[in-house]
Amino acid sequence: MTLPFCCFLLTDHLFRQELYKNNIQGSIPAELGNLKSLISLDLYNNNISGTIPPSLGNLKSLVFLRLNDNNLSGPIPRALSSISTLKVVDVSDNNLCGPIPITGPFEHIPLSK
Repeated sequence: MTLPFCCFLLTDHLFRQELYKNNIQGSIPAELGNLKSLISLDLYNNNISGTIPPSLGNLKSLVFLRLNDNNLSGPIPRALSSISTLKVVDVSDNNLCGPIPITGPFEHIPLSK
């Protein structure tokens, strides 16, 4: 199963996107950054690859971001640091590299399990 971005474009009033444990393959669509009302994005425990789109930094209402247990690579986008509502970020068990943001909401998020 791949992650079709067309299903995310149906409404800009989507509050939760919970697609965890579905064996989803492919990459995270950059268009997810257009869902301005999104509070929770749960894509953990799938088979998602590619990078975390910087466009997710546009999700100014986001509180929960769970992308753990996938095959994501590359850095954590600095744009996520600008989401002041972000309280839970889990990107563990991926192939991410580079510095972990330490500003904005990341300064209060524990880095260890």
